[in-house]
Amino acid sequence: MPVGHDAHRWSTFHGERTLVVAARTVTSTVRVLETLPSLLRDDSRVTVVFAYDPTSAFNDGVCELLQAAGCRVMPWEQLGHLSPAPDLIVSASENVDVPEGDCPVLVLPHGIGFQKYVPDSRSSRERLSGVVPDSLLESGRAWLAVSHPAQEEQLLATHPKAAGHTLLVGDPCFDELVASRPRRAAYREALGVAERQRLVVVSSTWGPTSLLGRHPDLLARLLAHLPCDEYRVGAIIHPNVWSAHGAWQLRTLLASALDAGLLLMPTVHAWRPALVAADVVVGDHGSVTLYGAAAGTPVLLAAFGGDSVPGTAVHDMAAVAPRLDLRGDLRQQVADVAREHTPERYAAVAALAFDEPGHALARLRTALYRLLKLPEPSSPPPAALVLPVPDPPASPVTAWQVTTDITEADEDGAEFSVAVRRAPAVVAAHDDDRPDSDVSFTHLACADDERDHRVTESASVLVRRHPAATSVGALRWIEDTLARLPGCLLAAAAVRGGCCLVGLRDGRIVEAAATGPALDPGLPAAVVYACLRAGRPPHDTRATLRIGDTRDEDVVLRLRPRPTG
Repeated sequence: MPVGHDAHRWSTFHGERTLVVAARTVTSTVRVLETLPSLLRDDSRVTVVFAYDPTSAFNDGVCELLQAAGCRVMPWEQLGHLSPAPDLIVSASENVDVPEGDCPVLVLPHGIGFQKYVPDSRSSRERLSGVVPDSLLESGRAWLAVSHPAQEEQLLATHPKAAGHTLLVGDPCFDELVASRPRRAAYREALGVAERQRLVVVSSTWGPTSLLGRHPDLLARLLAHLPCDEYRVGAIIHPNVWSAHGAWQLRTLLASALDAGLLLMPTVHAWRPALVAADVVVGDHGSVTLYGAAAGTPVLLAAFGGDSVPGTAVHDMAAVAPRLDLRGDLRQQVADVAREHTPERYAAVAALAFDEPGHALARLRTALYRLLKLPEPSSPPPAALVLPVPDPPASPVTAWQVTTDITEADEDGAEFSVAVRRAPAVVAAHDDDRPDSDVSFTHLACADDERDHRVTESASVLVRRHPAATSVGALRWIEDTLARLPGCLLAAAAVRGGCCLVGLRDGRIVEAAATGPALDPGLPAAVVYACLRAGRPPHDTRATLRIGDTRDEDVVLRLRPRPTG
């Protein structure tokens, strides 16, 4: 509806009831924006007004979020003068100062239950997250939505005044995650996760006891230890971190991780498809970690704050979830938890957190219309929708520290095997692994779109990012690259629909043909480099290229005849 003085004169739609959404933080506003459309679908009886409450320490980004969603927004101080007066106030933030009146206030959870103690903005003490002020409880206007009867018992044990004012509805967000599992492959493809790669999602809540609060370098360390041909790493960071510190500060602190290919999820919406796509969640005591565990994803706990509440579902999760040993082999721990996980591991945790999954929206619509004192629409009850496919990921990695390990007497008939492990060069300082094989070599490789000229001039191997249309085009690029960069030993380019050409500084051209799907040209180039360093002829041979523990490709190296005349 139009907002402002005499707004009713300009309205096209004249609803029977006015519902006000209290928008205070990004987290709480997103939860309402994601839930309300399904509840009010096609119903012209209800007019919705968004009121912006600027009093939170985490209010940065709320106005932009509402504007992006196309919401008409009124100032919070105008809410007390709204005409007609609101029939219902809905918020997913419990810390709102609603104006005097008798209209009910429906408080939706913006996480999973009452699982954390947070600073109280009204005093120097802490309070239980999710609980409205005593004054609102005493008024009898507040209605608190919960996802499980255990949360109601916990709430009443600490706040008896909430008795009779809880609504058992379930969790719409969890229902969406479960309903979206069939589209997992589409989310992975959209995020740029290859078929044989594992996606490790790091989840951090906010505050000093969160994962990032305790281990701000963990993202860079994981990217250094998880080979980029086998893994992608994503991050879901609580909106309060973005709001308190700002996107600029956060991206500056994570600059190396972002350059190393980190998939940093935007503050809203995209985290849910990423969680569905994840193979492993590395998390803390935040709700996202619990959502992942309850949905059946392997979990490693890298932090667990003392501000979490004993006896809750997240504490039950912590009792069975393995801890990430930051001094141990990170790669091995991730591989182990993925291999050893069983879907039943967190079944009891999910049963304690979510009541009757799949029915949350239907229950919530019934509660909403009862508070509005309107008959529920005759349309079928809403069900959880499949999540939309996220936007494409950030820019790809442009430079790698490449380790090659040569092993003799391969059992499948190849003359030798070369294990190639690539880590983003920008986080190489965090990689303290030491290869153990017959012959090991390390070199710097970069793509032709690397922006730092110092890296390009230092690289031993240059790789053309996009395949050349013809062999002639690939050969011309190789010649120009080697002439322009005297420190470069090899230049490699794939030919569209064909093999990979690797040019040596002495003018030789090696054709590398591999079995299986088309390879990034940096991989066969690493085989040629290893041959040169080991004193082997880099051509007229067959080798096994090993990429991680599960992928082997036969690579045949042939010397391309020099043009005559």
